[in-house]
Amino acid sequence: MNGLKLSPVFISFLLIGAHFLRTELYFIVFIIIALPFLLFIKKMWIARMIQILLILSSIEWIRTIIVSIEERQAYGEQWTRLAIILGSVAVFTAGSSLVFLFRSLKIRYKLLK
Repeated sequence: MNGLKLSPVFISFLLIGAHFLRTELYFIVFIIIALPFLLFIKKMWIARMIQILLILSSIEWIRTIIVSIEERQAYGEQWTRLAIILGSVAVFTAGSSLVFLFRSLKIRYKLLK
């Protein structure tokens, strides 16, 4: 059941990995794709690190939205759909960091106080 709860984390890392794949940063893509597999280790610092990386990933999506909108506006192209799609991805990625609020994941990663 915890695997299902962690699935948004894996999806978010796949999405940000695909984002960096477009710029041919293969080493970064490899690291990003490997990171969620650290969740098989039941340590608090791993859960916190994953949360921080998900927030940083959502910030990268927001940066991408801004840059892409500026480019589209410069060429006089529509940018609304792009903003909606990438904005949704940014919200999903940030929301993925909240999966650690589930009690079962708090117990697994020793996040209870």
